[in-house]
Amino acid sequence: MLIRIRPDVRPTTVAKDPMRNDTIESFLAALADRVSAPGGGATAALLAAQAAALVAMVARYSDAPRFAEHAETIAGITVEADQLRARALTLAAADADAFTVVTEAYRLPKDSDAQKSARSGAIAAALVDAARVPALVIGVADRILDLAEQLAPIGNRNVISDVAAAAEAARAAATTARVNVEINLSGITDATARRELAAGVESVDDLAVRAEKVTASVREGFTR
Repeated sequence: MLIRIRPDVRPTTVAKDPMRNDTIESFLAALADRVSAPGGGATAALLAAQAAALVAMVARYSDAPRFAEHAETIAGITVEADQLRARALTLAAADADAFTVVTEAYRLPKDSDAQKSARSGAIAAALVDAARVPALVIGVADRILDLAEQLAPIGNRNVISDVAAAAEAARAAATTARVNVEINLSGITDATARRELAAGVESVDDLAVRAEKVTASVREGFTR
């Protein structure tokens, strides 16, 4: 079961949004530092954002009279790709915040039985939130790949390699996000949440195959 993005689904509250305001260099410096966040989850979301941006770019290059037959489809792809890029950036910041909450939960006192119980509960709840954000990233990557599949046969051939780049970035986003879901599952005690999250990663292998097909179709066009 794929966890689809719905308007009523909101990730952990984002206290700050460095993904929109920091430079690439400063983000990479933070990623390389010995700190708990950002990490792999935020990276997965940024890969999805880049995939969406590439799709939008190709769609905009395909907004011309010679593509008039597909104008409505291309316009829809452009709008949705922009929305998915924004969504992915929000999830990147949410992932960093969610993992910070996990770190803080592990630092809670455990001197008494009551404190140990409260700490365990806080950790379990934080891990659910930390796993749900990358699960949503998988849904974003899946939808971006849908758009890449639509665009590959009709987009501007001069920039069609970027559709393959988008597919590969979406695949990397999904497979990276899957790892970040799975690593949290062992610490989640809520059986319902575990089942939901485990089911949410089952689609990733299929997504990877689909991405490979998009890339293969684009590469085949180079030899024609």
